[in-house]
Amino acid sequence: MVLEDPHRFARLPVRELAERAHVSKPTVVRFCRSMGYDGLADFKLKLAGNVAEGVPFVHRSVDVDDKTSDVLVKVIDNSVAAFLQYRNAANPAAIEQAVNAITSTWQRKQRLEIYGVGNSGVVAQDAQHKFFRLGISSQATSDTHIQTMGATMLRPGDCLIVISNSGRTRELVDVAHIARHQGATVIAITSSHTPLSDSSHILLAADNLEGSDLYSPMASRLLHLLIIDILATAVALKMGDGLAHNLQNLQNQLQQKRYGI
Repeated sequence: MVLEDPHRFARLPVRELAERAHVSKPTVVRFCRSMGYDGLADFKLKLAGNVAEGVPFVHRSVDVDDKTSDVLVKVIDNSVAAFLQYRNAANPAAIEQAVNAITSTWQRKQRLEIYGVGNSGVVAQDAQHKFFRLGISSQATSDTHIQTMGATMLRPGDCLIVISNSGRTRELVDVAHIARHQGATVIAITSSHTPLSDSSHILLAADNLEGSDLYSPMASRLLHLLIIDILATAVALKMGDGLAHNLQNLQNQLQQKRYGI
């Protein structure tokens, strides 16, 4: 099975591997150990790295009979794989466009709005916090009524960041349309080929295949947080030398709120 289709072997859970090979699950694990690895998880990780030039592309599902150690490895592997996939697939030109739009909004002292609902609403709050530390005034909200009112008050030169895992949340697609109609620049952090991606001026695609029927998205949320970090870092570089002084002053003030060592 490994030789015939290493990609599939690295992708399938132990239950399916055992069924396809007509052996028991312990036999699958013993096979991996006989090859010199700690177990199935270690074997899959090394296998994925070999067949994908060092990039672990496999997103493995957690099984009901997994031990805590298995869950730890699988969750971390999924996150690492998602980050590396994004690194290879990211569109630098789109990121540059988004950075320029946010920087221009800051320079003109215009409005920066950040919208998300549910899980994405938490990411929106994180984005507001990061831009706030840079001295960029912004508002993040997950309340759909406030989003509608805020988008309606946007004007040319303003910027709206919309965050969504599915890209199909009706309320977020609606506010993106409203913001575009008002002349604001709409940046979408979402999946490609969705209503939201089609409604944006700038798409920062986060295409991570992740089942979310039973659980809240994990790797995709981390991807969105990563993209926010990239935007904030790139914007900070464009803000000039004065930012370093402001950040140092901010750090000095916050230091007073901590106990000494």
